[in-house]
Formats: sequence, C-alpha cells, structure tokens
Amino acid sequence: MLEESIIKKLESLLKRSVEISEELSKEGVTDDISNFTILNREFSEITPIVDLFKSLQQLEEELSGSREILDSGDTELIELAKNDISFGEEKILQVEKDLKFMLLPKDDADDGAAYLEIRAGAGGDEAAIFASDLFRMYSRFSERQGWKMEIVNSKPSEPSGIKEVVVKINGKGVFKHLKYESGVHRVQRVPETESQGRIHTSTVTVAILPEVDEVQDIEIDKNDLRVDTYRASGAGGQHVNKTDSAVRLTHIPSGVVVECQDDRSQHKNKAKAMALLAAKLKQNEIEEQQNSIASERKILVGTGDRSEKIRTYNFPQGRITDHRIKLTQHNLDQVMDGDIVSISQALITENQLAQLSNLENST
Repeated sequence: MLEESIIKKLESLLKRSVEISEELSKEGVTDDISNFTILNREFSEITPIVDLFKSLQQLEEELSGSREILDSGDTELIELAKNDISFGEEKILQVEKDLKFMLLPKDDADDGAAYLEIRAGAGGDEAAIFASDLFRMYSRFSERQGWKMEIVNSKPSEPSGIKEVVVKINGKGVFKHLKYESGVHRVQRVPETESQGRIHTSTVTVAILPEVDEVQDIEIDKNDLRVDTYRASGAGGQHVNKTDSAVRLTHIPSGVVVECQDDRSQHKNKAKAMALLAAKLKQNEIEEQQNSIASERKILVGTGDRSEKIRTYNFPQGRITDHRIKLTQHNLDQVMDGDIVSISQALITENQLAQLSNLENST
C-alpha cells in the first residue's frame, strides 16, 4: 500500500497532466515557442509516471472485483478469483515499487557531460602506469557508450604512465554513469620491474565533476582569479613549446587551481580552464551540502569523497571488488577493457534503493 503522501503526489501529477494536455491542445499554443517547449518537456517527463499510476488504479479495481467474487458461493469462480487475487496483489506491489523509483528526486546533472580527473597516488611508477590503465578503461567505456572525450590537461610520467590527466566527456548520461567512480582506486599486482615476484599495492585518485553553466550555476569574480600563462609541454609540435599557450587559473578564495595546455590557442585553453574551474567550485558547494546532511541520510554507496577507498583491482586473482556495495567480480580483464556497465548499474541501483529507503522513512 502506497503511503498517503505518495498517493497525493501521484494525484497531483495526474491533475497536472490533464492541465498540460489542455494547454497543448489550445489554438496558437506554438506562438510562444519557449512556453510550448517547456510544456512539452514537462509533459514527456510526467507521462510515464501518470500512465503507470493509471495502470495501478486499474489493477486495484480488478483486485476489488475479484475479492467480491469470494462471497459469491460459486466454488469454481472462487478458485479462479483466488488465483487472480494472488497475481493481482503481486503485480500491484511491483507497480507500487516502480512508481516510488520514478518519484525519486532526479539529479539535474545526470543527463549531461562531466569532467574526469585521474591522478597517480601512492606507488611511484606503478601508480602512474595504473593511472594510464584506468584512463584507457574509461576511454574504452566512453567509446562503448558513444561518448566523446576531449583532453583538457595531461602530465605524462617517466618512464611510462601518467601523473595526471583531465578530460571532458560529452554525451548522454555521462555523469549518471560515472559519478560513483570518484574516490581512491587501489591496484594489487606484480610490476614488470619486480624480479622477486612480489605483489605491490598502488593507488590512483579519480574525480568526476559534472559540467556546469558557469554563468547561471556559479558566479566567478574575475578579481578572485590569478591567471598564469606558460609554455606547454608534451605533444603538440614546436608551436606548442614556443608560445605561452598553457593557462593556469588560481581561485584565490578557495585555493582551487586548474590548468589547461591541450590546445595551441591560449584563448581556448583559458575558456576550457574556466569551465573546469566552475565545475570544481560547484562540486565544492555540493560536497559542503552533503557534509551537512545527517549520516543516516547519506547515500549508501559513498559520498564521492576523493579520499575514500572505493575499489580494489587484484590482478593475480583476476578480481575486482567495490568496497562500498561489497560487489566482487572475477572479470578483471573485461573491466580494464572498458566493460564496467554492470558495476555502474549496480552502484546506480544501490543508490536508488538508499534514496527509496529515505523516501519511505520520511513519509
């Protein structure tokens, strides 16, 4: 049985659906194309919920009819009604659960692009190599999803691997599928340079930041910025190394520093750096809000804290373990080749279940 507050919410959406339908059927509705677009978007968002709510109402009517048959005295009909009641009750429970999931608050950033930051942590050369491995993993996953990657900044490590890489990933649902990747990723394996065959443990830090509209979502006072330009290093040819095309922005109040040297144009690098800075400052705001939430209300899969150890990649055993949801899989080769859909979906589902529990406890 749905809670009264949820029923009221569903009835409100049903009423709103009728109102929008009437508005869209009016003559001249397309004269105001902006309002027409807003109404259409709202209608498309609530229609699946409203349709399922109507299905629930129909199922409840059918169940009520079947229960009335129990008093009919007809043995054969009563037996059929019992089967219908059992099936109907099971179906209603599932529909009610689906409705609750559909009513969960949506993260506005879920559908949009995101920044991926990978930094080598403890472990020296092996950490840099694993950082490169993770970059390839996310690159392959992005390819599978049809997303496009754009490098913002990268710092290679000698003799191999990367110290740090920042990329922007554009596509549908990027942040939704990657946001739970933030944290410390730990690798256990025997380095190629290890002559004794000993297993080494290294770490890499991953951060996922949603793209934000720096004008609408967060204000950055230019007086709070220090802008440094310098010669870019790495790939890009002679032109890159002969001009001060690289840009470093320091947000003085927060101490946040971002760099961009991927483009040959200083202007383009500064624009990319500004967008990344806006994303970081916005993420800081979100983290501050999360820290103020009572512990029992926090999402079970983790806070996204970059210092939180979230996953271990054990190469000798071909095992990957996500410590937040106690998920263990023995398909490490496939995962490192970008097949992380099952992990991503498990984290999304666990988060939804946690939100659902909070929703039910608050009603």
